[in-house]
Amino acid sequence: MNKALAVKSKLQQLNQRFIEQYQQIAIADIVKQRASEIDDILRQAWQAHQLDQHNLCLVAVGGYGREELLPYSDIDLLILSQGDVISKQTQEAISHFITFLWDAGLEIGHSVRSIAQTLELSLNDITIVTNLIEARYLSGQPPLFDALYQAIRADNFWPTSDFYQAKKLEQVTRHEKANAFDLEPNLKNCPGGLRDIQTIAWVAMRHFDAANLQELVEHEFLQPQELAELIECRNFLWEIRFALHINAQRDENRLLFDLQRQVADFLGYQDKTQLAVEQLMKKYYRTVRRVMELNQMLLQLFKRATLGQTQALAIQDINKDFQRRGRYIELLDDTLFQQDSSAILTLFLHVAKNSNIQQIYAPTLRQLRMARRQLKGPLQQDEKCRKVFMEILKHPRGIIAFSLMHQHGILSSYLPAWRQIEGQMQFDLFHAYTVDEHTHRLLLNIERFAQADHKDEFPLGAVLINQLPKKGLLVLAAIFHDIAKGRGGDHSKLGAIDAIEFCKLHGLNDHDGRLVAWLVEHHLVMSVTAQRRDISDPEVVEKFAHTVRDAVHLSYLYCLTVADICATNNKAWNNWKGSLLRELYFSTQRMLARGKEKPIDEAARVDETKAKAKKELLRRAIKEKDILQLWQRFKNSYFLHHQANQVAWHTEAIIKHGVDDPLVLISKHTTRGGTELFVYSKDKPRLFATVMTVLDNKNINVHDANIMTSKDDFALDTFVILEQDGEPVSQLSRIQSIKKSLNKAIVSENAKLPKFRKLSRIMKPFNVATHVSFLSSGKHDTSMMELQALDSPGLLAKVGDIFFRCEVKLLSAKITTIGERAEDFFILQTLDGEALNEQKKQQLAEALHSTLKQKQ
Repeated sequence: MNKALAVKSKLQQLNQRFIEQYQQIAIADIVKQRASEIDDILRQAWQAHQLDQHNLCLVAVGGYGREELLPYSDIDLLILSQGDVISKQTQEAISHFITFLWDAGLEIGHSVRSIAQTLELSLNDITIVTNLIEARYLSGQPPLFDALYQAIRADNFWPTSDFYQAKKLEQVTRHEKANAFDLEPNLKNCPGGLRDIQTIAWVAMRHFDAANLQELVEHEFLQPQELAELIECRNFLWEIRFALHINAQRDENRLLFDLQRQVADFLGYQDKTQLAVEQLMKKYYRTVRRVMELNQMLLQLFKRATLGQTQALAIQDINKDFQRRGRYIELLDDTLFQQDSSAILTLFLHVAKNSNIQQIYAPTLRQLRMARRQLKGPLQQDEKCRKVFMEILKHPRGIIAFSLMHQHGILSSYLPAWRQIEGQMQFDLFHAYTVDEHTHRLLLNIERFAQADHKDEFPLGAVLINQLPKKGLLVLAAIFHDIAKGRGGDHSKLGAIDAIEFCKLHGLNDHDGRLVAWLVEHHLVMSVTAQRRDISDPEVVEKFAHTVRDAVHLSYLYCLTVADICATNNKAWNNWKGSLLRELYFSTQRMLARGKEKPIDEAARVDETKAKAKKELLRRAIKEKDILQLWQRFKNSYFLHHQANQVAWHTEAIIKHGVDDPLVLISKHTTRGGTELFVYSKDKPRLFATVMTVLDNKNINVHDANIMTSKDDFALDTFVILEQDGEPVSQLSRIQSIKKSLNKAIVSENAKLPKFRKLSRIMKPFNVATHVSFLSSGKHDTSMMELQALDSPGLLAKVGDIFFRCEVKLLSAKITTIGERAEDFFILQTLDGEALNEQKKQQLAEALHSTLKQKQ
């Protein structure tokens, strides 16, 4: 049997043995055993290829040098030569050796250099230096390795201070490229990942010349419990990486969606109240947060203890217990936190009071971590702590203090329910952050409302935040709005119960407590109403106004809603949603101000819209006779659902184009934060499906559809469209391409739906059950339907086709995409202009389920 194939077979058997014995063997032993097995293979191959005869030395570097190898990890090698010039014979021998290793299935990364070349290259490359620090002798000429070993430990070779600065910069750069709470995190490179643990070791090992983390305890750089925590975190990340390698069958460091379920299953997690994958990711996110804190503290301690660069920081007294050292807050008595737990909260109160304080001084952070571990119960049980907490809540910079409390685990030490949501992820594409991190970002958004440089981003929020009677009540509602997620049941109602209990414990009056609880229970209502209901319908606004009750509740709810949406993911907020929420806010405000007065009647609204539109059209030299002749064909519903400027735009274009010819208009100006698309043509079967097909093929998102016909059966369909990034469609060439495709499709006689794009990789792991529900309608001639389904390519085109086949007329649609899930709202009629009866509803629901259940 070929020797390379024999080695490959041996490695496969080794992986299988590790899989079978995984539950019995510690991951640290697996990692080390793997490295040991590779050592033997390389040494035997080195001897078999007679490389000892060529005055060379084989050195393990990188992770392999640390003796840390997982099933498909790269094998990093340095082949040291005696001189800079290598003979052709030696080059060929090395080439055969490396080829053999590749044929054996090993992922080899190698370099061939002399000691002089190695040292020269390392002068400007921190990666090479790091690899050299971990260099380990394997085979060949020991004197070569010894010479390299001594050279890289010389005082003038990358002094500790230079090495520290370079590794710190490397870490900052790496962190800028990845978020610790990414949905598909990189186990090595994300903040809190394996690289952060290694950075601690690299920096300290360079200074102390330590061989491993254990020796750092002997040098009193690490405390025993900190070492134990680092190793526990590292081993867990290794376990995930091991499972990733086994399931992906490659060197994979990214926890991709399509692998997360497999990894969770491999590691023994099972679906319960929370999905197995959510349990796995919860532990992962908690782990990386621990690593981030340790990394921050230990690197700062190292800088303080060995580089002497913090001695010059200006010191300013705060009181007898604390002082400010530069941008850090420092504890003066190391025993204070143990003596008085309220001092923990007081530290953060000083952070709120002093804008110059941004972080906690490392020795103080070490004391805080020790005190946190020794707490006997939640801090909120202590009356003194409650008093300080309320001071923080009421302070204008309280959110800044809460942010630091969250970062260092004090919010969870104070509030038990917060601990339950720490690291809690939701296995979907909409919620980009864990529940605690989402809430943290929501709080920061509230803080941004009051900042001048965010006024253009949140124009209404910037006004309302300063008009709220008590900003602290909004902050409390934010803290509790998602605090019951992961428990099962309605998190809004459960969170409202938690909120009212918290308010009673902290002495808030009944009015304030009820307001906080109401905000928590109804924190989704405004978003749902604005995005998934027809807010041009007075009945919709009236129902929402009834829920809100008064202008104060409305203002609080608006601020909470906007901050919540913006904190969900970096694509959730756009001008379209901002416009909808502002429109709903002002419509509700007007309705609340009118009180019980009779609302404006529809006839008056139609007359007002017509008058304003006609005035503008006459100014543009459009003949009154032509205007009135066209408008006679339009139903009142058209004028009720369009603003005067829209009516004028449509009317002028139709008259100039020809009243019987198909027309596609795309606005150059934004409508409700999006681009308005208007389709005018003789109504035809599957027109809605045809338009949706074209837009889907153009990768355009549809957010709103108003479908209506004239008295003589001409379609007057209005859509609000956006690009995939949430921005309006504004590029002229893009607009022209869409118009051209729509015109061609509308006049085409081919009514068949084409094949749509395949489901993307990131969507495939998700299973979204199709759910159809019909809501009660206040109007006798329409039916309201909600559809939840996987947001697959061509979804709306398929839905439109189903409406046609079921002989159902679409009047209006609100299109909402929540990650991988579409949550769409439709107003429907029969072809006879009546509401759908139960038989028709059942027929439509069955058709939707049957068509949408198949993944592409």
